[in-house]
Amino acid sequence: MKLFLNKETNFLHDGEDRVFDRMARRWRVAAPSATGGEEITIQDACRWLQRQDDYPIRSPISLIGQTEASEAQMALAQALGTGIAKLGLSLLCDGGPGVATAAAKGAKDAGGQVIGILPGTDWRDANPYVSVSLSVGANSRPNTLIAEAGLCLIAIGGGYDTLGGIAHGKQCGRKVFTMGGAPTVEGVPEVDGIEEVLDAISHVALNTDGAEPTWR
Repeated sequence: MKLFLNKETNFLHDGEDRVFDRMARRWRVAAPSATGGEEITIQDACRWLQRQDDYPIRSPISLIGQTEASEAQMALAQALGTGIAKLGLSLLCDGGPGVATAAAKGAKDAGGQVIGILPGTDWRDANPYVSVSLSVGANSRPNTLIAEAGLCLIAIGGGYDTLGGIAHGKQCGRKVFTMGGAPTVEGVPEVDGIEEVLDAISHVALNTDGAEPTWR
């Protein structure tokens, strides 16, 4: 999908006579005045959308995964957090150790906002990189809340809890992507590398397939 930004009119279009409606998050027929401009990447298009004061995306990107993570999973999660923040999006995780800590650090260091949904009763249990800490009770299931609350869901590693979160995300109609040895689920694409997952997130943000509800 080729994308073009007309900086004079501040319109994003796809080169096929469709312009992106920021308010509705839909692609519609473009007026001739909206076309033209320079070609940009899908990630640059997401950054452009988030710089618009009127209709940026406010839903966070959800992350679940391995608590006792490997060095490779931690590095992957930190790079993901950095990339999400640089797209202008917020990160939602469980605020705990493992990939959640690594991703939160990456996001915070890049100037992003991190929301942590904690399973206990004390918001102070969150890792130090969480911007907003929400404790939801000892009997809660944070992964289901995280999966449902985000624009889309990324899973890095993990076991049965992660598998349950992936299943709940699918049930709620969220786009779900797995990385770093996350459980394999039919119909859930496994992405390979940071650029691929950031492209996938950006496609959801720009609703390139027209499947996203306008209210999100």
